[in-house]
Amino acid sequence: MNLHAEHLSIAGRALLDRRQFLSNSATALGSIALTHMLGLDGLLAAENHGPIIDPARPYAPRLPHFAPQAKNVVVIFCAGAVSQLETWDYKPELIKWDDKPLPGGPAVTFQGPAGNLARPQYEFRPRGQTGKWVSDMIPHLAELTDDIAFVHSLTSKSNTHGPAENFLSTGFVLDGFPSLGSWVTYALGSGSQELPSYVAIPDPRGVPQNGANNWGPGFLPAAFQGTTMSSKNLVRHLAAAGVPADADEAARSLLQRMNARHLAANPGDSKLSARIASYELAARMQLSVPGINDLSTEPAHILKMYGADDTQNPDKAAFAKNCILARRLIEKGVRFVQLFNGAYASGGKLNWDGHNALKEQYDVHASILDQPAAALIRDLKQRGLLKDTLVVWCTEFGRMPFFQKGSKGRDHNPDGFTCWLTGAGVKPGVSHGVTDDLGQKAIEDLHPLYHFNATILHLLGLDFEKLSFEHNGIQRRLTNVEGKLIPQLLASPP
Repeated sequence: MNLHAEHLSIAGRALLDRRQFLSNSATALGSIALTHMLGLDGLLAAENHGPIIDPARPYAPRLPHFAPQAKNVVVIFCAGAVSQLETWDYKPELIKWDDKPLPGGPAVTFQGPAGNLARPQYEFRPRGQTGKWVSDMIPHLAELTDDIAFVHSLTSKSNTHGPAENFLSTGFVLDGFPSLGSWVTYALGSGSQELPSYVAIPDPRGVPQNGANNWGPGFLPAAFQGTTMSSKNLVRHLAAAGVPADADEAARSLLQRMNARHLAANPGDSKLSARIASYELAARMQLSVPGINDLSTEPAHILKMYGADDTQNPDKAAFAKNCILARRLIEKGVRFVQLFNGAYASGGKLNWDGHNALKEQYDVHASILDQPAAALIRDLKQRGLLKDTLVVWCTEFGRMPFFQKGSKGRDHNPDGFTCWLTGAGVKPGVSHGVTDDLGQKAIEDLHPLYHFNATILHLLGLDFEKLSFEHNGIQRRLTNVEGKLIPQLLASPP
């Protein structure tokens, strides 16, 4: 026994006991052998489905779970909850029941007493080879009906804008969970090393109700959050104010050498590697972002096609420029572009929240959305980009078939609404799911938004059940513990 053992703890003295040491060694060797065998059989711990990410190259392209149909995504997110009854889901019974009470209908809905049923506020007509009835409110998008796969039977978990935006964007109504774009770029990285892997383009009129939650990384590494930029507003703090370009370049070059020297002296420091990678991307963006945001290089016929030259409607022209920016980002290999149409709650003045004067307000919003969004899809197609790009049109929930009492607007409806897909891997000309004759509730092929997001991941070659991230001891997924594919939307069902 060591002479100084009396100064040790009981556990420490036990380590100096020869018999105890030999006994523990025998047990330990058996434990090591058992651990090794369990590991070989895959029984030791839950399988980790997250990608292996090099901290020094967090944006490097990564392999999907299986062969993808789409490589890039553009999401057109119409904030404020677009009425399915004025756009994509034709209900002739509403015309018959116009201005009559709904038998057995609710007396009160989200924002107050319910009024009488109200016919669609726009005329519908059959479109294309499919003959699908689509509203005159969106004539340019209506011309693309044959290329679109509609889901008319989506449901949400919330009838409040903020939580419903969360549910659509993150799969949870609460704050703090990763957005769809963050999950995708976490899994797949980027096709561009000069630009962010994920870009969110706010509406010219402002950000949506839940703001950065729609493009936030939640508990995923911060590298995978969306970077906000638009045709009007560049990435903030991109250039050093008051510093000449040559001096700024010299400083970046010196910093790069110093970082490399420091990293060589501290090998294996993943946080340092990640920080350096972030700084290096920021430096490359100083050169690439001004160029991609310079729309003066676009020919006049492209500006006209999008409506970016509309001097009578500045909001439409600004949104059209955002659509052109989205196309340019896809051309440069940006993985995920989220394009917002509509801003925050404003009584329907700045977004699609049509409670009081729906027709009057939708006339304004439709003129901003329709031509530019349709031109974006056509432009992607004519450039050969749509074969690799999935385009998603979505909104957080729908609208009731009756007006609110004393108004000319419709209340929130999470029980049956429409979103759609087009582009890479999508079966064109499909209308899946059914709401009742008045468009109030989904009654056939009901799909919570989990299913919609699962299908988007599938088209990108990602298994929604395998893509996960351990947070607070739980393997979290975009679709929580739910979700399934909507095979009717897929050109090649699994």
